[in-house]
Amino acid sequence: MISGSFYALLAGCLAAASSLCAKLTVGADYLKEMCEAGLKQDADYCDWLHIPLRLACGGLLLTCNTVMWTFFSKALRHCSSSATATVTTTASNFVCSAVLGRVIFGETHAVLWWVGISVTLCGLLVLHGSTSQTLPQDKKDK
Repeated sequence: MISGSFYALLAGCLAAASSLCAKLTVGADYLKEMCEAGLKQDADYCDWLHIPLRLACGGLLLTCNTVMWTFFSKALRHCSSSATATVTTTASNFVCSAVLGRVIFGETHAVLWWVGISVTLCGLLVLHGSTSQTLPQDKKDK
């Protein structure tokens, strides 16, 4: 059986992929620039090719969101608390977004961003490290 944390990690990665698809769909000609750089073709060829690529990214956006919500629902069902599922999903979303932003767009993040994600990950470790305690029930002798 797959744990809720695994579903939460997948949900966060899919949320980051969905954000990437949204940026490529409505972004400022990222796909056209990638087409020109990748195919080494003249601008006329890439003028029309970026339109179906944007439509494909829009379809991927809807698909990633749908699957992300499915995995997040499964994470909520299998995790010990909703906070664990939510923080795990958020942390994996931040990390995957940083990796995708660096690889695809060459983005860098400020030190404050890294401090924030580190604090979030430390909180995640505290959540995962804590064990739920059950209160002892009084047994009545008959």
